[in-house]
Amino acid sequence: MKTTRKAATSPSGAKNGRPPSKKKTEAKEKQTLKLIKGDKYLEEYADAINGRHQHAADKIKELTGGGKVSLSDFATGYLYFGVHRTKEGGWIIREWAPNATAIHIIGDFNGWKPSAKFAMKRVRKTGNWEILLPPEALGHGDLFKMLVSWEGGQGERIPAWATRVVQDERTKIYCAQIWAPETPHVWRVKRFTPGTQPLLIYECHIGMSQDAEKVGTYTEFKDNVLPRVVKAGYNCLQIMAIQEHPYYGSFGYHVSSFFAASSRFGTPEELKELIDTAHEQGIAVIMDIVHSHAVKNELEGLGNLAGDPNQYFYPGDRHEHPAWDSLCFDYGKNEVLHFLLSNCKYWLEEYHFDGFRFDGVTSMLYYSHGLGESFMSYADYYNGREDDNAICYLTLANELIHMVNPRALTIAEEVSGMPGLAVPFLGGGYGFNYRMAMNIPDYWIKTIKELRDEDWKPSSMFWEVKNRRADEKTISYCESHDQALVGDKTIIFRLIDADMYWHFRKEDVNYNVERGIALHKMIRLLTAATMNGGYLNFMGNEFGHPEWIDFPREGNGWSYKYARRQWNLVDNRELCYHYLADFDRAMLMVLGAGKGIQKTPVTEIWLSDGDQILAFQRGELLFFFNFAPSRSYDGYGFITLEGTYEYVLNTDDVNFGGHGLNEDEVKHFTLPDRDLSRSGKGWLKLYLPARSACVLRRVKE
Repeated sequence: MKTTRKAATSPSGAKNGRPPSKKKTEAKEKQTLKLIKGDKYLEEYADAINGRHQHAADKIKELTGGGKVSLSDFATGYLYFGVHRTKEGGWIIREWAPNATAIHIIGDFNGWKPSAKFAMKRVRKTGNWEILLPPEALGHGDLFKMLVSWEGGQGERIPAWATRVVQDERTKIYCAQIWAPETPHVWRVKRFTPGTQPLLIYECHIGMSQDAEKVGTYTEFKDNVLPRVVKAGYNCLQIMAIQEHPYYGSFGYHVSSFFAASSRFGTPEELKELIDTAHEQGIAVIMDIVHSHAVKNELEGLGNLAGDPNQYFYPGDRHEHPAWDSLCFDYGKNEVLHFLLSNCKYWLEEYHFDGFRFDGVTSMLYYSHGLGESFMSYADYYNGREDDNAICYLTLANELIHMVNPRALTIAEEVSGMPGLAVPFLGGGYGFNYRMAMNIPDYWIKTIKELRDEDWKPSSMFWEVKNRRADEKTISYCESHDQALVGDKTIIFRLIDADMYWHFRKEDVNYNVERGIALHKMIRLLTAATMNGGYLNFMGNEFGHPEWIDFPREGNGWSYKYARRQWNLVDNRELCYHYLADFDRAMLMVLGAGKGIQKTPVTEIWLSDGDQILAFQRGELLFFFNFAPSRSYDGYGFITLEGTYEYVLNTDDVNFGGHGLNEDEVKHFTLPDRDLSRSGKGWLKLYLPARSACVLRRVKE
């Protein structure tokens, strides 16, 4: 493992251990008001905002000894706890278990029987335990556990800091594993820098990424799926279910071993090889990290590591999550902060992940976990029902992550809309780079479910896809894995339903399929074209994957039929799926071709709910949408800069399953208007087929 890497500057402003100057401190205090200055409605809650900021600043000072070390130095628990080689070639194992009275290491090497030779010792009067063993005592691949004793009880446990955990296929029992291969992975890309913006995220799950009815592997993903992602034009992988979890069907959200990469997908070296290969292809890799809760399991997880159920978790009514059947971390304990912050740094340093999508942030922020809350006003974010400990942790996590890797990407999955999540810490925020625009998929599903096509209002759509705070970047998306799970439906399934099974062959397309293909493209284009940070797609949804996701369970006979992605469908040119995939690729190429389209303003050109027409501009690109299901418009006029315009994308292109009613190679010229000539503008008149969208670009003279 790597040694601790000193950061140049600590979050408290200390440099090389020296306290910040008075001038810098005063400047910092002024900066903390940026969040409030940017939104006058937050002035009423200035005390709460500044109080949260000060809480995090004080905690950083406490954890770093007043700036004697950096937050990055503090977050190195993985270099101390767990299993490590000594300089002499032996082994040392350490664990934090303050309630334990005795701990023995048991495993393949001692017949799973406790003995004095493998008894850990308490480190002085701390809650830490350790054991030093000779080189021959353990070997690569050995399985082991801790046999922990406490007042009134005893149990076999997997170490909390275990970096490799495997399940016995015969007994189904999980064990930690000594992992010290003779040929560890040697990184070819030493330090990766994420490429050009916008951030185009391909959300994926390793296990269900293969066509075969089985659990896919890291290597199979690298060989079979990564090339598809590169070809499709995405520049970031967001990988789910990396942290070890005993129940496959939890989608990776009931984590048991936070430092162990899921062994059901392969070895640590194979995951590193996947990440290294992605970096060679210019693809950033972030992981879906779960610090919002933990699995309740005691034999596999942290539920009762040493006779104290509250060692890592809140006591009393806050111990269990009422909706997730899981346990809630006690973010007020420094030892828990040490564990979670070290976990962030571990994945960055050991596996070279480029950042994280933090799951369940809403659940962390509120004592209620956001359940039953309406969040109708700013008062709902500052009414005393927020978990300041969790807010402090999230702030520290972002400070740490960006200290370890200034170019790291952090995304908050948060639905309540709490201000400041994606505002820098020095500006009074919590430090995420992005927040998920979770309103957008809900809006599209509600629209498809409840409204006739004739009642779709462009004004409503346009407002919803742009509904975000001006000072926070977001990740826009039409649907994620949530909408693809059993019990819900993807957009394509809501649009077409069972006709996907019977009428998706090109020669047998019906009206339902035509409608679905057309709207699928338009919804994606409008969502992606209005992003102000990035765009996300879940694996397979780009080509309208027909099946929901249902992991093996008793209710389906432990079948893998629906826990996979059927790439054969999009590869079959006789079916319609490739139309959607080809359009998705062309769309990303257009949006990614310019310099920072996500930073340009979204400027309305025209909007008519009566005609169901929407037009807007971003940089050099003009976007036109006709959502009317049966009305095409010939010579529909828009006021824009004088000049010549050419098509760069058209959803009605026959190559994307459209009717080809426009001659896309024909350039369009603006018509002069005496009243507009002084402003350098004219009329651009277009043919807009029903249920179609197009993108034009002004030709440089």
